[in-house]
Amino acid sequence: MKNKFIISFLSFCFFLLATVNISAQEKASLKGKISLSDNESPEGISVALKGTRFGATTDQDGNYRIKNIKPGTYTLKVSGVGYTSTEKKITINEGEEAIQNVNLISNSEELTEVVVKGGKNHFARKENQQVSRLPLKNLENPQVYTTITGEVLKEQVVTNFDDALKNASGITQLWAATGRGGDGAGYYSLRGFAVQPTMVNGLPGLTNGSLDPANVDRIEIIKGPSGTLFGSSLISYGGLINTTTKRPYKGFGGEVNYTGGSYGLNRVTVDLNTPLNDKKTINFRVNSAYNKQESFQDAGFRESFFIAPSLSYEVNDRLSFLVNTEFMSNETTNPTMLFLDRSNPLRVHNISELKYDNKRSYTSNELTLKTPSYNIQAQMNYKFSDQWRSQTVFSSSSAKSTGNYAYLYEETSDPKYKDLNSGIVLGRSFNYQDSKNLTTDIQQNFIGDFKIGDLRNRLVVGFDYFNRTATDHGSGYFTNGIVYIGDDLQNFNSHFGPSNGGDTGILTKAASDIIVGNGPRNNSKTKQEVYSAYFSDVFNFTPALSAMVSLRADRFINSGDVSTNTDNYNQTAFSPKFGLVYQPILDKVSLFANYMNGFANVAPGEDVNGTTRTPRNFNPEHANQFEAGTKLNLLKDKVYATFSYYDIKVTDQVYSIRTSATQVTNYQNGGQHNKGFEAEIVANPVPGLNIMLGYSYNDAKLTAGDPDFVGFRPESSGPQNLANLWASYKFTQGSLRGFGLGFGGNYVGDNKIMNRATAGTFTIPEYVALNSSLFYNAEKFAINLKVNNITNEEIYDGWSTIHPKDPRTFAASFTYKF
Repeated sequence: MKNKFIISFLSFCFFLLATVNISAQEKASLKGKISLSDNESPEGISVALKGTRFGATTDQDGNYRIKNIKPGTYTLKVSGVGYTSTEKKITINEGEEAIQNVNLISNSEELTEVVVKGGKNHFARKENQQVSRLPLKNLENPQVYTTITGEVLKEQVVTNFDDALKNASGITQLWAATGRGGDGAGYYSLRGFAVQPTMVNGLPGLTNGSLDPANVDRIEIIKGPSGTLFGSSLISYGGLINTTTKRPYKGFGGEVNYTGGSYGLNRVTVDLNTPLNDKKTINFRVNSAYNKQESFQDAGFRESFFIAPSLSYEVNDRLSFLVNTEFMSNETTNPTMLFLDRSNPLRVHNISELKYDNKRSYTSNELTLKTPSYNIQAQMNYKFSDQWRSQTVFSSSSAKSTGNYAYLYEETSDPKYKDLNSGIVLGRSFNYQDSKNLTTDIQQNFIGDFKIGDLRNRLVVGFDYFNRTATDHGSGYFTNGIVYIGDDLQNFNSHFGPSNGGDTGILTKAASDIIVGNGPRNNSKTKQEVYSAYFSDVFNFTPALSAMVSLRADRFINSGDVSTNTDNYNQTAFSPKFGLVYQPILDKVSLFANYMNGFANVAPGEDVNGTTRTPRNFNPEHANQFEAGTKLNLLKDKVYATFSYYDIKVTDQVYSIRTSATQVTNYQNGGQHNKGFEAEIVANPVPGLNIMLGYSYNDAKLTAGDPDFVGFRPESSGPQNLANLWASYKFTQGSLRGFGLGFGGNYVGDNKIMNRATAGTFTIPEYVALNSSLFYNAEKFAINLKVNNITNEEIYDGWSTIHPKDPRTFAASFTYKF
């Protein structure tokens, strides 16, 4: 049955390709290119013939095309978020292909006028072809996604990736970036599943540390299991985090920025764009940042240098090239993480009982990790015809980790600590990291926009090759002393020896080098390859009613440890996706529903019974989502909103149960059920006022699997309730024009970072963190003052760990534009 289903869809795909030439002849058409006066991407600009249903949005290069136009005289309206709308009278003759290019002026360039137009909401920029690999408007897409624009990040003086993601609904941080090899980037909970930011421009982009926002044009939080278009290697069942980088544009310009603030923050960024020839067909842009800041704790710092050169070359109106590169050098101490014991009943169950002094880091500035990384992408776009174009992409990324990694793990195995009246004891463990991850991705997409009779089709057919190798030459883990956390330090010292503030052991690089130098080193090299083919077709029955049909075939080849030729296995997975969209009011209200699939390849395991080891192979895990909701674009683009309900079920989860030191059994019958509601509103109700508001509720439960977890909310699911708000008002006229102020924050509900039968529950309490800003934007310069965590709340996050976050901080940003 499955084979017949697949063959039917592939036959349908070939039918579309074979019959494209029989579509009806067009009466006339209009095409052109939209350019912007500033340094932003021209993608997603709205082009419409006023008083008609004809319109289009620009692609990533600013190109647009409107087909099937009746001859006559029209008013062409071009508008974009943050730009002054332009209208032009045009005449279109029968059978011709008219050309009309337009340049849009940024609202910010109008500050020298008596009145500054408020423009549309610069917080909203929903259209991005990377989300669906097709030129779809947000209201046409049955999938939900949130866009965080670069304009928002500037207004909020965002200097790190974690703060940027606070502007999206339904996502929160679980685990700070550790810098360790393989998974050293930050972890976030999205629809109740853990995810890392591993995608750049829709392609793999690895890092072992925190990303720098200097080159961010926008961030898309693409929600729900998205295996059909993005595979399984780098995303989660909850969705993915995609960073869209800044691109070169036609013209000379840029800006220099300095930001200083609390805890020694010093940050300098440069954004420079210039044409390299007179015709402005070759354009170069470079973004760079230097950032250094100390921790609010007694030790800790982060220092990084980032540079991102990019080059675009428009050979002619059919062929163009784009090269994006990012290089980052980063050195940091480990974030303070307290690992609670996972095997025995907890001694403390909340922050109040823990009695932790969050100013203590229990580390040293001598123990650091270096995490250099790079990401290189090259793209060729070729236009075969008005209906078909090709996109060929190559990407390569690298992420290294070298240095000292340390953590604190609760000690419960030593019976003497059980006699403590209060507090917990944690042992310090550390190792020397020496690892490297390399990825290569080659992708070919054929994208069509054509009609079969009256049925419009937007089709992408793609092929993808992904390769990932990981080498590890780091050391094993060593223990070095203990740490006491509690309010009975005197009693602890009297029983277990003197210590300095409750901790013992040497926190110096020289001492750790001696310990690590005498130990063995790892010597592993693993390799994974994935060959994929996919298609996605959106066909319109009417302008208001459309359906999406998608399918991916994925062949996963794991070579295991190539140095020992072990743990190698192959798996094949199929991932379908379906969606329906109905717009009762065209381009204003849409009702949508989707069925989406995600999957994960699972490595073989071993059942252990004494000295007997039995190999076990597993099938891929699968996650299936049903979602329904509505998307709104009201009051002439002044209000964007999305409301949705989702239900995600994961089946065939693999888990193991250890009944003794010599007895381990593997199973593949685990299950998880996550469901919830999300709401997002982005509004510009009056000129100058912009509002971004989000709320999410997530109910997650492990329905089958390890009895220690069944019936509990998974610890990776984060809080049930999340809310975010940011509102800003910019004066658009009078003596205060250019001045503005912003206010908002985040509500994070109770978070059960430990939640199981044996250990019990540890809850991080709910909190509200409020932020504000005061800014002034002129034609050549800008000043922005920002306060985070105004009320100085004591904030934590975690995932079976406790990680303290920043108290109140101040920042001042100064920008010169040229």
